[in-house]
Amino acid sequence: MRAGDPVVSATVPIGAKVAIVFAVGCSTGFNVGKVPIALPALRSDFGLSLVEASFVLSMLLLTSVLAGVFGGMLADRYGQRRAILFGLALAIVGGLLGGFARSPAELFVSRAIESLALMATAFPGPAMIARIVTPGRLRAAMGLWSAYMPAGMACALLVAPWIIAAAGWRALWFGNCLIAAVLMVLVWRWLPADGVKADRLGWRALIGPTLKAPGPWLLAACFGCYAGQWMSVFGFLPTLYAGEGIAIGVAGLLTAAGVAANVGGNLAAGFLAQRGVGRGVVLVSGSLTMAVAAWVIFGSGAPFPVRYAAVVLFSLAGGLVPGSLFATTPAFAPSLSTVSTTTGLMQQGSAIGQFVMPPLVAASVSAAGTWSVAWWLTGTLAVLTAILGRAIGRRLVS
Repeated sequence: MRAGDPVVSATVPIGAKVAIVFAVGCSTGFNVGKVPIALPALRSDFGLSLVEASFVLSMLLLTSVLAGVFGGMLADRYGQRRAILFGLALAIVGGLLGGFARSPAELFVSRAIESLALMATAFPGPAMIARIVTPGRLRAAMGLWSAYMPAGMACALLVAPWIIAAAGWRALWFGNCLIAAVLMVLVWRWLPADGVKADRLGWRALIGPTLKAPGPWLLAACFGCYAGQWMSVFGFLPTLYAGEGIAIGVAGLLTAAGVAANVGGNLAAGFLAQRGVGRGVVLVSGSLTMAVAAWVIFGSGAPFPVRYAAVVLFSLAGGLVPGSLFATTPAFAPSLSTVSTTTGLMQQGSAIGQFVMPPLVAASVSAAGTWSVAWWLTGTLAVLTAILGRAIGRRLVS
């Protein structure tokens, strides 16, 4: 520990430290979930076209798509706590710029800054948790961590309509700044300090072994296939609701409940891993269940209550996938020094899947004139996820 670092009291419970890391992740999920609810107001205030509005949604993935592995490497190179603090500071800057934005350009720049903040805060999470918890509790803790995105999104979907109605969409941006400021204090006071510079590896020693090892690539491909299908289904839920004549307030609650089900799957993955259930079995089971549920949603023509039940099942079973992948990250990283770099590559795969699949589904549905083609696309990804999950399970036991 260096002079000037806060004393991390031994009396601070490990669970509290893990909760802080999880809360940091949830704040990034909130940044993702706030935009879909605020989008009508943003389009009205800034005169955005539908295409321009889609960039407000996708901008948050831009940095992760282009440079996820490098973002993870920086966290390994300069320290997880430093990266998290830097990311929270960026979240405050981006939130303030977005909250005070008076033009679409300022709004887009704010989202680009929030994209950097997401990478800096989320990618170091698994490595920080690995430093905090005992090896015997690591799998369960990683299962909890994997729920950060759906948990944060569900919170945004639940509270954003009320906040917008009471104070306008800008209050969401300013509120997230306040949350980030509080988290900065907690991270500085309670999380373990990073090592001195002499203890840290150079970027070649972090990225080179990560890119050469097959394990991180398996994780990235599997996460990308999963995330592409999950975002495709939940990205088009408003269209499903609109076709049924469901009010926007009810639609928000239904979507939040569906997203929250994903949290249950994440936690279940950690529980099953802690009990010794093979991650290959969990990954394959979750993926194939997603395929069946997607068919009910898009291809069965079933009544809406049945299709919505399939949405919840799709999300619940889907949560088993990231929960298992994050639990596997420390084992597949070339070394403990490259956990954040491996996480960055995995998150880059996820971002690419989310970035590519929804437009592909939309174009295919428009060309075919039927939603049934959406099931063929998501079902293909589900099968690929299962194949990759089986390969991950075999590699763990080999």
